[in-house]
Amino acid sequence: MPSWPNDTQCLSLRNCSWENDNSTLDFPPWVYPPLNFYSIPLLTATTVACALLFLVGIAGNVMTILVVCKYRDMRTTTNLYLCSMAVSDLVILLCMPLDLYRMWRYRPWRFGDALCKLFHFVSESCTYSTILSITALSVERYLAICFPLRAKALVTKRRVRALILVLWTVSMMSAGPVFVVVGVERDNRSDMDLEDTRECKMTHYAMESGLMGAMMWLSSAFFVMPVFCLTVLYSLIGRKLWQRHRETSMSSRVRERSNRQTIKMLVVVVFAFVLCWLPFHVGRYLQFRSQYSESQLLSILSGYCSLVSVVLFYLSAAINPILYNTMSWKYRSAAARLFGLTDNQPHRCRTASNLKGPAQMGGTSL
Repeated sequence: MPSWPNDTQCLSLRNCSWENDNSTLDFPPWVYPPLNFYSIPLLTATTVACALLFLVGIAGNVMTILVVCKYRDMRTTTNLYLCSMAVSDLVILLCMPLDLYRMWRYRPWRFGDALCKLFHFVSESCTYSTILSITALSVERYLAICFPLRAKALVTKRRVRALILVLWTVSMMSAGPVFVVVGVERDNRSDMDLEDTRECKMTHYAMESGLMGAMMWLSSAFFVMPVFCLTVLYSLIGRKLWQRHRETSMSSRVRERSNRQTIKMLVVVVFAFVLCWLPFHVGRYLQFRSQYSESQLLSILSGYCSLVSVVLFYLSAAINPILYNTMSWKYRSAAARLFGLTDNQPHRCRTASNLKGPAQMGGTSL
């Protein structure tokens, strides 16, 4: 879910669609519920893009989970993290239909308060889980490359599974306040008891108590701090690989080439993550600021930044399997085995070379 919904901004957006059946009612125009915030062609294009991402992302993430779970040689520590990310991405994509419904019919919200809260909680939890998993994976790669002997003792499949469970627990606990921040409320600008003004949005209590601001900063911290951490880690990894490349013999460079390929793929995954999630946080910040500002420009920027972040949000959930397939021969080989295109036994020589490296605890990636 790309942003927490706020009070309606249709008064400041030119492309709002409104109910026009007011022939028998003499109410001011603004009391009628908005159907959507954007023009129909723009919503159609966004829906088509999201639908394509839904199909690609569901197929790709399910395939990643099956590949890691079915084949023993694919159950490395790195792939366990990638499998966890695939699960969170899959759940995010399954929440897409409700998000698209809210874009087309922002109100009335017809699915009850419980589903409103659960929808946002699940999306927020999976968001945090993805961020924590990619950070933990990068820390593991740093240990494997820079401290191979220590990593061999510290990083095991059992510990990685336990850590993934901890990361999911932390993610759900961090997303817990969403149950208070979000709820179904009516438009407080109308004195009339209109059932069709129900919206799944930020609660007035969250805005007045400052809880909304606290959640906004928590969400930003879950983005800024991991990005800083990832930048430092991959800088250190890159320096180590460069030094090792200059110092090692030709016989050792085959092993180093495998490590460089792994890091190259992970760097691309991290770059895609940052590129897709930056508009998400910019849009959330603009939306938060628009609550306390009368600026029409800020409301318009907030609305359209939120629309862009919707597409990039789901692109982030769908793109990783594509990157694995493009950059990892081992993933392509396992996927071919999954569909019966090759024999069910991995090539022993290539598998052995790929499993031997500075982190000999089975921690190479896809």
